[in-house]
Amino acid sequence: MMTKLNTLLIFIILSSFQNTNVVLGQKIEYKNPILSGFYPDPSICRVDDNYYMVNSSFEYFPGIPIWHSKDLVNWKQIGHCITKNEQINYSNLLKFGGIYAATIRYHNGTFYVVSNNVANGKSGGNFIVQTKDPASEWSDPIWFEQKGIDPDLFFDLDGKAYLITNGGPPAIYMSEVDINSGKSLTEIKQIWKGTGGKYPEGPHIYFLNDYYYLLISEGGTEQGHYVVIARSKTIWGPFEECPNNPILTHRDQDWRSPLQGTGHADFVQTQDGSWWTVFLAFRPVGDYPNYHQLGRETCLAPVRWDDKGWPVINENKPISTTMTASNLILKPWPLESTRDEFNNDTINFKWNFIRNPDKKNYSLSDFNGYLSMKCSKSTLDDNTISPTFLGRRQQHFNFIAETKLSFYPEKLNDEAGITMIMNSKFHYELAVKGKDKNRKIFFRYTLGNGKCCSFEKKIKNEPVKFKIEADINFYYFYYSLNNCLPKLQVVLQVPILESTAALMAANPKDMPTLIGLNTKKNKLIKLKLIII
Repeated sequence: MMTKLNTLLIFIILSSFQNTNVVLGQKIEYKNPILSGFYPDPSICRVDDNYYMVNSSFEYFPGIPIWHSKDLVNWKQIGHCITKNEQINYSNLLKFGGIYAATIRYHNGTFYVVSNNVANGKSGGNFIVQTKDPASEWSDPIWFEQKGIDPDLFFDLDGKAYLITNGGPPAIYMSEVDINSGKSLTEIKQIWKGTGGKYPEGPHIYFLNDYYYLLISEGGTEQGHYVVIARSKTIWGPFEECPNNPILTHRDQDWRSPLQGTGHADFVQTQDGSWWTVFLAFRPVGDYPNYHQLGRETCLAPVRWDDKGWPVINENKPISTTMTASNLILKPWPLESTRDEFNNDTINFKWNFIRNPDKKNYSLSDFNGYLSMKCSKSTLDDNTISPTFLGRRQQHFNFIAETKLSFYPEKLNDEAGITMIMNSKFHYELAVKGKDKNRKIFFRYTLGNGKCCSFEKKIKNEPVKFKIEADINFYYFYYSLNNCLPKLQVVLQVPILESTAALMAANPKDMPTLIGLNTKKNKLIKLKLIII
C-alpha cells in the first residue's frame, strides 16, 4: 500500500514582487532591484518596443529564466531556455555549479542565448540555443569549441558571429564562430586583459559610432565588483581603456550602502535613443561585516554617452534603491494571481527543482487540483542527483510560509516537511517522520559539515501545520496540532541562511535561499499551494 501525504502549502509574501512605480510630474520613480531575489548576471535585448532579459540559474531547473517587459521596469517571466532534462546534464555538480551567466541577442528574426554549464569547478562548455518565439520552447544546445565562461554573442554588420568569453590566463578571448555547428572559424585570440583587476569576466561587445566597445566586469562578484569598458576601431583590437574606469562600482561606498557588489552589466538602447544598463547587486543587512540572504538581484540605471564617446552610468552617482527617470513610459503588467491551485498543465515558472528532476516523481494529473510528488531516497544533502523538492526563491526579507500536512508514513525513516535551503551544505527543515508510537515532529539543521536534530516531539496520528516566518535577521519555525491553527508554538529561532557568513572561505557565488517542500523515502505526496 502506498503511503500518502495530503498537504496544503501556503506561502504569504509580505512584500509585492511587482515594482512599485510612482509618477512625479514628467518623471517616474522606480525601485531597485527591478527583479528581487536570486536573479543574477542579467543580459538584455530589445525588439521593437519589447525588452527581453535572461539570468543565471546555477543548479536550479528549469534553467535560464527569461523575462519580458514593455518599460524596463516591470517584468513578467515568460519561460525558461532550458526546460528538458535532455538539454543539459546537471549531475555531478558541486555547489555553485550549473548554468552560469547567459547572454541574449536578437538577429534577423531569431533570438539567441549563449551560456555554459559548470560542473566540478570546470566549464562543461559553452552552448547556444535559439527560438523564433522566446515564450515558446528553445532549441537543443549546440556546443562551441571555445571554452571559458560568461559567453557573449556578437553579430557584426557583415553578418559574422563572434563568441567572446573569459579564459585563462585571466583575460577576454574571442573567435569567429559558426552558430550552426559551434565550430570556431578563426583562432581563439586574447583581445583584452582588462584593467588589471582580478577575474575579468562578463564580456559584452557593442558597435556604436564606428567603435567596437568591450564591456566587462572585474574584482569578483563580491563587494569589490566593478564594471570597466574599452573600445577599438576594429573588432580584434587593440582596445583603448576608458579614462573614467570603473564606470560602475560601489566598492568605495560605506558598508551600510543598501546596494553593494554592483557589476556584470549589459547595455540596451530604447526606441527614443536613450541608453540603460541592467546589472547585478545585492542588498546587505546587519552590522559590519554584513551579509545578504536574497542572493544577487537585477538592478537598472540610466546611461548617457559623453562628448568623448564614453558611457556615463547614473551620472557617476551611486545607484539607489529608489530611482527617478524622465524618459520611460510605464506599462505595468496585470498583477499575477497569488493563488496556485495546480490546475494548469504545467507548474508555475516561479517554482524550481534542484538539478535534473525525475519527472515521474511529479504529476499535475494524478489528483485534480493538486500536485502529487513521488519521492526518492535522495536527500537535500545530495549534490549529484535530484531530491524530490519543489521550491521558490526567497525574494523578500519578510515572508510567511505555511504547510498543513497529513502524513502517515509506512516506514520509520519516512519524512516530509518544509525547508529553507541555500545548497546541499546549508539548509533547515521542519518535518514529520516515524509511525504510530514513533511518530514525531523534528527540526534539523545542516550548516557546513555540522548536522543536528535540535528539536523532537512525539505526536499522535493527526494533521500538523508548519509555518516559517522571516524578518531581516531570523527565520522563526512553528508548528501546531489538532487543526488548532491559531495556537502555534515556536519551535526555534535560527539565523538566516546567508551567502557571506555561511560560505566564508568557500568560493562565494552568492547563492540564494529557497523556500520549499521536501520529502525523503516516502511513496507519494499530494499538495496544494497558495501564494498570497
